Amino acid sequence: MTDQTAPGVPEPEGDVHLVETEYEIGQDNVEGKLGPFGFDIHNPVFVVSGGVIILFVLFALIFHEQSDAIFTAMRPYLTSTFDWFFLSAANIFVLFCLVLIFTPYGSVRLGGSDATPDFTYIGWFAMLFAAGMGIGLMFFGVLEPVYHMAVSQPLGVPSPIAEDGSIIQENVRAAAEMGLAATIYHWGLHPWAIYAVVALALALFSYNKGLPLSIRSAFYPIFGEAIWGWVGHLIDILAVFATLFGLATSLGLGAQQAAAGLDFVYGVPNTTTTQVVLICGITAVALISVLRGLEGGVKLLSEINMGIAAVLLLFVLFAGPTLALLTGFGEGLLAYARDFIPLSNPVGRTDDAYREGWTSFYWAWWISWSPFVGMFIARVSRGRSVREFIICVLIIPSIVCVLWMAVFGGVAIEQVLNNPESLVRANVIDSYSPELSLFGMLADLPLTAITSTVGIILVIVFFVTSSDSGSLVIDTITAGGKVDAPVPQRVFWATFEGAVAIVLLLGGGLAALQAMVISTGLPFTIVLLLMCWAIWRGLAQEHALARPVD
Repeated sequence: MTDQTAPGVPEPEGDVHLVETEYEIGQDNVEGKLGPFGFDIHNPVFVVSGGVIILFVLFALIFHEQSDAIFTAMRPYLTSTFDWFFLSAANIFVLFCLVLIFTPYGSVRLGGSDATPDFTYIGWFAMLFAAGMGIGLMFFGVLEPVYHMAVSQPLGVPSPIAEDGSIIQENVRAAAEMGLAATIYHWGLHPWAIYAVVALALALFSYNKGLPLSIRSAFYPIFGEAIWGWVGHLIDILAVFATLFGLATSLGLGAQQAAAGLDFVYGVPNTTTTQVVLICGITAVALISVLRGLEGGVKLLSEINMGIAAVLLLFVLFAGPTLALLTGFGEGLLAYARDFIPLSNPVGRTDDAYREGWTSFYWAWWISWSPFVGMFIARVSRGRSVREFIICVLIIPSIVCVLWMAVFGGVAIEQVLNNPESLVRANVIDSYSPELSLFGMLADLPLTAITSTVGIILVIVFFVTSSDSGSLVIDTITAGGKVDAPVPQRVFWATFEGAVAIVLLLGGGLAALQAMVISTGLPFTIVLLLMCWAIWRGLAQEHALARPVD
């Protein structure tokens, strides 16, 4: 996040008839009500979402065994039952974005025909880069390329690792390419198309239509004034749940990885207690960041984190087989282009471990994160044309993610294939310890203690910035689209993000985190599909208004 206010979003006062549109906002719909403890309560959205989250935390703590059983069974059921739905929906989002690029609607400018960008290309690209980085890249950057190469076998490509541990040379090239291609598929066009849909909807209906910066605003073309009633409340409540559990999953993964790093480098026991203490401590740091405000808190930490991440990326690139990594980057992209359609196919496949265990979870995770990342992108994209917006949002962050995976995953693949005793092989293939995969890869490079410590710091700071930025987004949604919600309310959400992560870890660990992401991502997928229709109608109106009248 870079700016606490959404550039160009007017603050409605009274009943507002917007220029060149029939959209209308009433004062009661945007002002909210100031409740106890300084909370800005927007109708029932804050009360319902906050109350349900509190009840969820209490249930998971009191009925620990029951919640553990529920979470353990939930994820495999949802991914195996609705994998076709998640894959089909993600394909629709990619196609929708590509269609907008080539239609006349791509010329519509966010903020109106006279709007100019608030940021230069360099600044804008830097912020898109920041949005593309997170705990997920730290956790999966080494793990996923190796796992897909050797274990999950996407599209039936055979593993290069034989049962006796030897290398099957004739399988190496195809499996290594598939490992990168299958990873890039999860971090390339599909997730960024999901984010682009939400960001475009928020930007279009806030900057061009003057509606509040909230998910419900995107549905005015479909539901009209009903969005100020229970239809809109339900949409915003779903957005809160999706965002909160998506963030909790990231925080849980970050805690597991940070604890594993502390054990690996300093011998601190990696126990559930350590992970809970980490979540509590880092949530406390996030609260300090909340109190310091956006400029002095999350913005400063994000800039520091991006610099550290870039240094670590360059170190791994040049400490590893540099030429092979750069070649692998190109080959991975070519393999991704070659296998894009087969990997996107939702039916008639036999690679259940990959399709259900990974892709379904990822699409639900990206969808649950979409209000968070989408709102961030919308805030910094005023003044861009729709065509320019979509091309850059799809391409720039995707390239950053692909480069990260190609470098970290490429080094790990080289280690696995060339060294049977490598820690990456031990932690990913021989015994599945995903939180140790990054540190196992760094162990075979110079300056292990330093780089592993840097990795721990990155995970922790990503943890802090995600918590703080996420609480800002949830604040905005629960306050009816206002970007200046009271600090006590942000403190409430930052605290409960940590609490939800803790109870999910206690109530089933990684399986529980992933189960809740899928369970909230499933209904919100329907919201995003309807959002595509609303965007199309909104752009059609904008394009018609922009044409000269005879």
